[in-house]
Amino acid sequence: MTGAATLLEVNGLKKYFPIRKGLLRRVVGQVRAVDGVSFAIRKGETLALVGESGCGKTTVSRCILRAMMPTAGSIKFTIAGSTVDLATLPRKTLRPLRRHMQMVFQDPFSSLNPRMMVGDIIGEPLLINGMSDRAARRKRVLELMELVGLPGAAINRFPHAFSGGQRQRIGIARALALNPELIVADEPVSALDVSVQAQILNLLLDLQDKLQLTVLFVAHDLSVVKHVADRVAVMYVGRIVELAETEALYHRPLHPYTEALLSAAPTPVPGAVSQRIILERDIADPANPPPGCAFHPRCRHAEARCRETRPELEEIEPGRFVACLRANELALRGIAAMTGPAL
Repeated sequence: MTGAATLLEVNGLKKYFPIRKGLLRRVVGQVRAVDGVSFAIRKGETLALVGESGCGKTTVSRCILRAMMPTAGSIKFTIAGSTVDLATLPRKTLRPLRRHMQMVFQDPFSSLNPRMMVGDIIGEPLLINGMSDRAARRKRVLELMELVGLPGAAINRFPHAFSGGQRQRIGIARALALNPELIVADEPVSALDVSVQAQILNLLLDLQDKLQLTVLFVAHDLSVVKHVADRVAVMYVGRIVELAETEALYHRPLHPYTEALLSAAPTPVPGAVSQRIILERDIADPANPPPGCAFHPRCRHAEARCRETRPELEEIEPGRFVACLRANELALRGIAAMTGPAL
């Protein structure tokens, strides 16, 4: 995966929402939902974007697909050997590119039109993109249904006749209809039962292997992310605070926020006791973030300088990026804990 070409590169992405007050609705502030996010995804890779609710991860995904217009930054997407900046493309130029970027939505109940049959839901992208031949469209729909594990006999049923897991399979089939290069999965299993979650995750892994898909996987459940992602980007109040290979991040988190998130994840080992890190105070307000590091009011490792200087995302180890003023010190402390007193 290391030598694969870059499919998507996001640099300095920002999305601010104006706060308006008064009779004239004047702008009195900004909600910094996304405040300078940068990352890249290689072809065939799954990058997970994780964090608490309200951290900006879904806003990032919607900006990438241009469902929202970014405030600033670039979103460079490489297709057929040419690179375009999705953040600045006009809508007419952007429309032909949308077939290469598709989304799997969080809620399989509200994301499907209850008045359309399954065949029409899955076939709608094909019709919009010029496949007017009804027989060819039906054949392609049946292929997609088989691909995601749905019986072909269900092609004329309505969404209400399916379970949550089956509806999500319909949503995945619709996303795959145009053979996209990039799939954005916005919490695709959070609305499903635990047993069904495993089925959908295994399906996504199989499809990625068969179709060589590139996936941006948005989630808040770290136990889910561990099994599907090649790399993980942890977000806090609109910014990425740690980005690393999945195994390295789970084995040795270097940002205090990542450490706290992992301590809260349930362990599958019966009787195992984990040292839970309790974060005091509420998550910072993106409309009025604290000075310096936004995480410092909740951080057990915070120092005086953390209240004054905002840390930037820096590579402190090969492929390991952390936004923390004490990252190098904490990294050494982690190595010492792993290797014993000899250090």
